[in-house]
Amino acid sequence: MHGAGGKIIRCRMDVLEEVYSFYDGFKGEKGVFGFSEEGRPLVYFLAGKGDALVVDQKHQQVLLAQYAMHAREYVTAYVALEEIKYLSERDIEGSVYVLPLVNPDGVRIALTRDKLWKANAKGVDLNVNFDARWGTGAQNKRTAGASDYIGEYPFSAAESAALRNFTLRVMPDMTVSYHTKGEEIYWYFYQQGERAERDRALAEAAASLTGYAVRTPFSSAGGYKDWCVEKLSIPALTIEAGADWLPHPIGKERAAEIFRKNKDVPLELIRRLKT
Repeated sequence: MHGAGGKIIRCRMDVLEEVYSFYDGFKGEKGVFGFSEEGRPLVYFLAGKGDALVVDQKHQQVLLAQYAMHAREYVTAYVALEEIKYLSERDIEGSVYVLPLVNPDGVRIALTRDKLWKANAKGVDLNVNFDARWGTGAQNKRTAGASDYIGEYPFSAAESAALRNFTLRVMPDMTVSYHTKGEEIYWYFYQQGERAERDRALAEAAASLTGYAVRTPFSSAGGYKDWCVEKLSIPALTIEAGADWLPHPIGKERAAEIFRKNKDVPLELIRRLKT
């Protein structure tokens, strides 16, 4: 745009604009898997062998990575864009779905009204709105607000319902959820025996790449990871990226460092799922 005296003023795009601009220009496989409460598109990108509905899944592994479910954690959306560029340049023995912006309405609130906002536009915390011992978490709330509200019922939020439907559509062999902060990796949700051994080993593989610590919390419920583990019986990780001393929201300037530590996580997990 032009300012006084005809000087060109360059407007910096925010994270929503960057995601949607990247989507418009992306030449690979991509799509819309749903819409937010306020009607914003929920987009995905695909790297690897191709759409799991077209390619015989018996001959490939499918990983789904989702980002920016919590609004104030939108730095992970920047990381997602770098990840899809990185993966698109590599030969992947499988398919990786990247969902960079699961909560666009909430991110808009965090950018414009309340920088510590985590929930969606209706005050539902998406990561406690899944059908996995819903409503039993230690920090769950029963009223709408910036965080921890479980919603009226599981999948009451448009975004969590869309993510559920897309997950069931592509039926991944594993999911990874990127949050901030603390540099920790969560994997456990009451699985036992060989499943627990398998899932912890995958968490430790991610930890070896990132330098993050593997943790086993027992007080959460209703999360996407929890639902994947309990209802789909697949391994699922929650990766809390970014050093714990960084304040919320973590700025875009930290995205490159987070990406550097995490860029090979999808590739390594795909490799280990094949063995």
